[in-house]
Amino acid sequence: MPASVGATDNFVFGITKDVSMSAVANVAVVGSGMCGMTTALALARRGHQVTVFERDPPPPAGNADDAFFNWQRLGAAQFRHPHAFLGGMCNIIRDNYPDLLEAFYAAGARRVGFEEMLPPPLKAQYTQEEGDDRLWVLLCRRATMETVIRRYVETLPNVTIRNRVHVVGLITESAGDGLVARGLEIRDRADEQGVSERVAADLVIDASGRGTRFPAMLRELGREVTEEVEDAEIIYYTRHYRLLPGQSEPPRGENRSAGDLGYLKYGVFPGDNGHFAIILCVPDCEPELKEAVRDPATFDRMCASIPGLEPWIARSEPTTESFGFGDIKAVWRHYVPEGSPLVLGFFGVGDATLRTNPLYGRGCSTGLMHAHILADVLESTTDARERAVRFDARTRDELRPIWEASRNEDRNGTKRALATMTGAAVDRPDSLRKWFGLAFGDALLAAARDDLHVMRGMMRTFHLLERPGDFLKDGKTRRKVMRYMLRGRRRNAGARLQIGPSRAEMLALVGQGASQGAQGAAQEDRARAA
Repeated sequence: MPASVGATDNFVFGITKDVSMSAVANVAVVGSGMCGMTTALALARRGHQVTVFERDPPPPAGNADDAFFNWQRLGAAQFRHPHAFLGGMCNIIRDNYPDLLEAFYAAGARRVGFEEMLPPPLKAQYTQEEGDDRLWVLLCRRATMETVIRRYVETLPNVTIRNRVHVVGLITESAGDGLVARGLEIRDRADEQGVSERVAADLVIDASGRGTRFPAMLRELGREVTEEVEDAEIIYYTRHYRLLPGQSEPPRGENRSAGDLGYLKYGVFPGDNGHFAIILCVPDCEPELKEAVRDPATFDRMCASIPGLEPWIARSEPTTESFGFGDIKAVWRHYVPEGSPLVLGFFGVGDATLRTNPLYGRGCSTGLMHAHILADVLESTTDARERAVRFDARTRDELRPIWEASRNEDRNGTKRALATMTGAAVDRPDSLRKWFGLAFGDALLAAARDDLHVMRGMMRTFHLLERPGDFLKDGKTRRKVMRYMLRGRRRNAGARLQIGPSRAEMLALVGQGASQGAQGAAQEDRARAA
């Protein structure tokens, strides 16, 4: 049960007086995943004394493969699913922790810059411009990324990591209607029925991710956390592969290695040390496909039928079965409703406060950005209430637009999947406003395919370097897109086309595979009987 102890006179009718805290604090961080470790790193660099509490064991000794295959990370459901490490995250690491970046490279991670990501027609006309060096990704498995950060943070003198503990309560002080976080109640996982330990802290940071228990703890303390929740109505399955000896990754060509067929989204995530992963994302309205991707052999057949994935499958071998990830929702939690903090000295960072569809690869970047927003806010003032209000304001200002854009993409994806399933026209306008929006979208994609200036702008949004769509404020970009609009939707529609089997063809392929599987099982049964 959450604990609430003591009382202070720092509150009057639920409104704080000047509750000040030390500029350098004793901080408890709950969760040692990507967000927890980067929060510990950001705060430790500002001089805070940080203790991280984690339910899982530390990473095993050894290399990146040892971490991926052997680390028991039950507390991170997405641990073995692929991740994208975008420019918004990578630039913070490069600018602030260059020695950490070198450690990633030493473990096998790779930098891929803007020019390397361009399709052949744009690469042929590429000339470098200022800012291109900030449009890059770091390619590696999450297990590699998390292990390297963990080992780096462990070397910091003002960080302690306590593994195999459960956080069972939030310790608070109260007076009137106000609450101040004062620490945690924890219990050793090896002795769940034993006596819990109370750990004092000046600040409590929830970096425990999508499965956070703090909203429930606060509810028991009489503080209801308001949530915005929308289901993306999808599930995705992952399978990992390793390039065969002597093989290299396929060159980038006309067939994209990521796309949306309406009934199915797909993508390749290159990793480190010759590894990569493929995801197949299926909407809830497609039960046959949802069942099909569970079978590894069918998963591979589906991938082989998609031109952008086939070259990857052809030169590799699987290293895992196919495995799923669900409960994909857009979530936003309000800890400072109408400018009034629910609890002082308590902050939620990353997925614990705001979740986006992992299909878009934004979670690690927004988590790292959120951690550094918190570090900046804590350094800017020692007033407890002002810290909460400033952190909330900056979170809404800098991360809410990304969250809303992701939520809108989820909504559009659901509509597209339903239209594809029913055979309805996906992009047929029913109003002038919708026609203009569709026409502009087609023109934008067509312009980005042909024009480096437009592509740069889109990539700034993709890498979370500016608010979604801000690049369209640039007059040069708008003029280029409008010229493409004048060509007409029919000519621009080619930029939207995704090459791959139709829904009917994919269902036939899946059904054929199921039939062959059933025949094979029957033959095995007859052989055993004989």
